[in-house]
Amino acid sequence: MSPARPAVELRARDRTLRLGERPWVMGIVNATPDSFSDAGRYPTLEARVALAAELVEAGADVIDVGGESGVTNRPAVAAEEEIERVVPLIERIAGELGALVSVDTYKPAVAEAAIAAGASIVNDISGLRDPALADVCARTGAGLVLMHTRAAPKQKLLDPSLDGTVADDVVAFLRERIALARERGVDERQLMLDPGPDFGKTPAQTVEVLRRLGDVLDFGRPVLLALSRKDFIGAITGRPPRERLAGTLAALGWGADAGGHVFRVHDVREAAEFLAVRDVLAGRRELPSDARLSDRLRWERQG
Repeated sequence: MSPARPAVELRARDRTLRLGERPWVMGIVNATPDSFSDAGRYPTLEARVALAAELVEAGADVIDVGGESGVTNRPAVAAEEEIERVVPLIERIAGELGALVSVDTYKPAVAEAAIAAGASIVNDISGLRDPALADVCARTGAGLVLMHTRAAPKQKLLDPSLDGTVADDVVAFLRERIALARERGVDERQLMLDPGPDFGKTPAQTVEVLRRLGDVLDFGRPVLLALSRKDFIGAITGRPPRERLAGTLAALGWGADAGGHVFRVHDVREAAEFLAVRDVLAGRRELPSDARLSDRLRWERQG
């Protein structure tokens, strides 16, 4: 059973999101040609909109749109190009699909354009490296995800000297970033926290941080966990990114039990089904007494 934690509200522009009553699923739509996990599988705007529609139908509560891959063997994308990638996609997802959209960016200009296009949350994987990003969120009322990382965007940092202390660093860093965001005018109710699995951390350090997740939850803000297909899962299982579904679901179940609020995943349908079965068995959702399996679903047909 999940720990008893009060629901937490997140302000996201004109919405107030109530998080904590159940795990939320954040689906990923990359508007990039070089993502580490889907590397050009959805090369056109229409393909990406269709993917977003599939994810919403499969159970995604929010769609996270990114215009720059986090891979470290490519240079950063210019803000103008990133805007060209994400704005038409966000307009379609927020407009045609009516979906809640977050934008995965650390650039203030991109965040400003994305919010104007319909995004309600800014998912900043830089740890507010540019404080002007907080200014954008303060002015627009958009939600802001503060993520722990000591690595600059597009740079990899693996520091064994942080072994045994990285969880304390996460707490200290997030406390500092919360204070900075508040100084720039962001309401505390707009903030979501992310301990940054794999960002500036070895696999073992990521595990250390996740084991201390309660320290992050103690801030009283909703927590985003981006666990899907991460390196620490690959280190445990010995699997490449697209073969890490089983490990991802194990991490998802653990994170939900630990009190996480939002889970950023690639495999939305599988994650939603996993959470549905988990909830029924735990008594959080009822299976009707007259539920029966149709013959169509009872067995695999031949040919």
